[in-house]
Amino acid sequence: MENLNFEFSKTKPILTNLLIMVMAIACGLTVANLYYIQPLLADIAKTFNVSEVSVGSAAMLTQIGYAVGMILILPLGDIKERRGLITLMLLFSILSLTCMFFSQNISMLMISSFAVGFTSIIPQLIIPLAAQLSNPEERGKIIGTVMSGLLIGILVSRTFSGILGGYYGWRIVYIIAAGMMIILMVALNKLIPICNPVSNVKYTELIKSMVRLIKTESTLREASINGAMMFAAFSAFWTSLTFLLESSHYNMGPQAAGLFGLVGISGALAAPLVGRLADKKGPRFVIGICISIVILSYLLFLLLGFKVFGLILGVILLDLGVQSCNVSNQTRVHSLNEEMRNRINTVYMVSFFLGGAFGSFLGSYSYAHFGWYGVCAFGIITQLVAIVVHKTAK
Repeated sequence: MENLNFEFSKTKPILTNLLIMVMAIACGLTVANLYYIQPLLADIAKTFNVSEVSVGSAAMLTQIGYAVGMILILPLGDIKERRGLITLMLLFSILSLTCMFFSQNISMLMISSFAVGFTSIIPQLIIPLAAQLSNPEERGKIIGTVMSGLLIGILVSRTFSGILGGYYGWRIVYIIAAGMMIILMVALNKLIPICNPVSNVKYTELIKSMVRLIKTESTLREASINGAMMFAAFSAFWTSLTFLLESSHYNMGPQAAGLFGLVGISGALAAPLVGRLADKKGPRFVIGICISIVILSYLLFLLLGFKVFGLILGVILLDLGVQSCNVSNQTRVHSLNEEMRNRINTVYMVSFFLGGAFGSFLGSYSYAHFGWYGVCAFGIITQLVAIVVHKTAK
């Protein structure tokens, strides 16, 4: 048995509204690093004179780096003091963002993209902490609130990078991001309470226990596959959107791709409401509805994707469905085992972002070889897989 000795700073022993807000802001600012690249892909391709598929690999590597970082770093949240771990990862994040700024060729950009993803796992250290501190009857609502910050960060990041990159070039985005990480590192070190480790097991045992979790927890397996399919559909759209908007159908730049991120904020703002619904009706009930919403969004992209109002309606539904499903899945998995919450979160989020990584790659691949309709077909296929898993799970 694991020897538990979970304690919090005496000055902040409970989860206050202020702490919830700090967690939400921290999640939003750090996760944004993963998504700055998406509206900038076409400009980066021009800078290094590479194809859409090649530059799409950079977006894929960012998310693969995130997944690898979660596998190797997140389990440490159970055996290391979390505030110090977060501060260290922010320091490495500053270095990786600076390397993106100085990239002189596509190979260096690829390596830097992976490093940006690897060092941006801070939200996945914060979310289990919020779940740990919350009362079971409020867990869905609190996770939804913290996730709102994360989701708004995902969406606003595209607007920020699209507009700024359109006027000043894509490099400026990353040096400003590095500056924001410096400010955040100082702020979090003062505001986040010290959290002693929940376990004293060895690191190798932590990794082995995650394999056992996959074998024994059917709910975790279901949520992981479901989440991967959802985020694959999400990433395929956002990766290929910049190419669609710069095509002859729209003739728009990265600013337009970024502005579409603002449209999706409605989905992020709905996350706390979905969390409450999951607390009342059960998260599995909500997940079934979310899959239907994402399918509807891709049908709109398929039928009306070459009209602005069709894209807008589809973006609202896509973000609402994907983000709400993620909140519901996290509510489920964080209730499985309190002693292994970081490892459970690792399994789920690694699957989630691996789905996103392949969605980024296959989205750009589908667009390059089959056009916009290929992207829509890929998105619908992911949701058919999600339906099968949802309906056949015990």
